[in-house]
Amino acid sequence: MLTLKRARQLLDTTTTQEHLFLHAKNVMVAMGGLAEHFGENKEHFMAIGYLHDYDYEQYPEEHLRHTEAPLKEAGLTDEEVRAILAHGYGHCNDVEPVTVLEKCLFTVDELTGIIQAAARMRPAGITDMEVSSFMKKFKDKKFAAKCDREVIRQGCEMLGMEVKDVAAICIEAMKQYADELQIGRKE
Repeated sequence: MLTLKRARQLLDTTTTQEHLFLHAKNVMVAMGGLAEHFGENKEHFMAIGYLHDYDYEQYPEEHLRHTEAPLKEAGLTDEEVRAILAHGYGHCNDVEPVTVLEKCLFTVDELTGIIQAAARMRPAGITDMEVSSFMKKFKDKKFAAKCDREVIRQGCEMLGMEVKDVAAICIEAMKQYADELQIGRKE
């Protein structure tokens, strides 16, 4: 089973840009929150979340096309590789998310971008963010415009949950890592 330590080692071999590591951490933390919600293995969900953009820096235009073979060679299981591939469903490939792990990753990849952006605009960062403030930003299509809201809605639907409920879980999880995610209280 993929561990967080191993996920970090693997991502270090393909990624150098700080903003990509920050995104990996955001997704990792949100995945941990959802794992707890669904009664799943938290470290495993976090490890998959951290590693999900394994090939992105090297192949941004061919994202996820250079993931399967190297990760299988590195010892990931078919299920772990499939979970990573499934976050690209509809825009990079046709690997449809079917497991809870796959659906969570598909959903939070875009969702954490809006949460991060919203938190950065607040004097107290994410520390006092309520889901209602997030939802205002979510509804504003010009805010964090690159984050695909339709993917988020689709993922939440797959999970059988409302956007606000998934966002609330992710926000609470991210609050615990506010400083590491660079969204803590501003001095």
